[in-house]
Amino acid sequence: MTFVTMAAVGSAAFLCRYQAGNRVMQSNRIETLDRVRGVALLGILVMNIQAFSMPGVAYLNPHLFGSMEGADGLVWLLSHVFADSKFIALFSILFGAGVALMAEKARAAGHSAAALHYRRTLVLGVIGAAHGFLVWYGDILFVYALCALLVYLFLRLRPRTLLIVGGLVYLLPVALGIFNYATFEYWPEAAREGISMTIWSPDSPWTEAQLAAYVGTWSEQQAQRFEDFTLYLVNVLPWQMFWQAGGLMLIGMALYRTGVLSGLKSTRFYGRLAVAGLALGLPLIILGVQQREAADWAFAWTYFVGGQFNYIAAPLVALAYMSLVVLACKLLRPGLLGRALEAVGRTALSNYLLQSVICTALFYGFGLGLFGQVPRTGQLGVVILIWGFQLALSTWWVQRFHYGPVEWLWRAAARLQRPPMRKH
Repeated sequence: MTFVTMAAVGSAAFLCRYQAGNRVMQSNRIETLDRVRGVALLGILVMNIQAFSMPGVAYLNPHLFGSMEGADGLVWLLSHVFADSKFIALFSILFGAGVALMAEKARAAGHSAAALHYRRTLVLGVIGAAHGFLVWYGDILFVYALCALLVYLFLRLRPRTLLIVGGLVYLLPVALGIFNYATFEYWPEAAREGISMTIWSPDSPWTEAQLAAYVGTWSEQQAQRFEDFTLYLVNVLPWQMFWQAGGLMLIGMALYRTGVLSGLKSTRFYGRLAVAGLALGLPLIILGVQQREAADWAFAWTYFVGGQFNYIAAPLVALAYMSLVVLACKLLRPGLLGRALEAVGRTALSNYLLQSVICTALFYGFGLGLFGQVPRTGQLGVVILIWGFQLALSTWWVQRFHYGPVEWLWRAAARLQRPPMRKH
């Protein structure tokens, strides 16, 4: 064998090992992302269950509906401190990472990343609108689709710039809240009384309308759901949710590009990030609870300022949770739970919609009609049962199919082709 031939064979062998190593590394990165996404998806239900099972005022002020005594009060406190806005923040960060990952894959395959992104976004927007108007008014997918239209334009920015821009975008609602609080006394009296009576009163006409509609017929529910989702898009989306989700997506792009979300940093890095996130975030959240209690949950201060403690702290705690999951992936064997969380993460879109189907069947009139009747302790029990069901179902599903059912539909519609569904 000549020297040239030997060199060629050696180079080919090295290239094969290099490509195989890259595939393993890419697989490990995606598995880590899937497990983090699985945790985020399940965690979202801890707060969403309140909006599924009780009138909207209970989500804004827990003293307006349902018991806050004993175990019920403890469930609210723990869910607020450890779950409220944390898992949706993590989910939004991961969505931004997904935008960067999909663009990376499309370019590697020689496809137009922008064309694929905007087709995916259009399909997601249709799914989200259908979910919000026809199933549950608390949909987040339509918001994500709107944000995704713009965040892609920032994809080529350096990670540091993405972090700065994302942080500023995320904090914009804080400035808006402080401004509204400072100027609230100058609002027209009718506007001040109208908003406080609608969302901050135990006798709110909104509460009465929801209690009547969501245990009624499907057509009665549909009229109320259409109104609730429309009000959400008009009153919440432009003032908070667009900036909240969009800012976190930009941060997610940066964290993916730097390898943070993929588990490429050292165990020491993730340990420090977990400690820092919890040490900074949790005291700030608890301070916010104390301040609201001290103010006796007065509307203007609590609504415009009191909630900002948790809003600012949520991404810090979310990144701590992400770090703990990544550490578990690095230091422990996956085990049954790890594989189940990965399965939930791989089918996150289907599982998100499945949560809505299950919960509306439990609480709305076309099902068991338990809306407004289940205390917070009972809601927690429902969450745990749904978690167990989704972990088991997702594990079973991914053993047999390449995609979740809605993921398959999303991919087929965006790529204009039918991908294989069943594994051989």
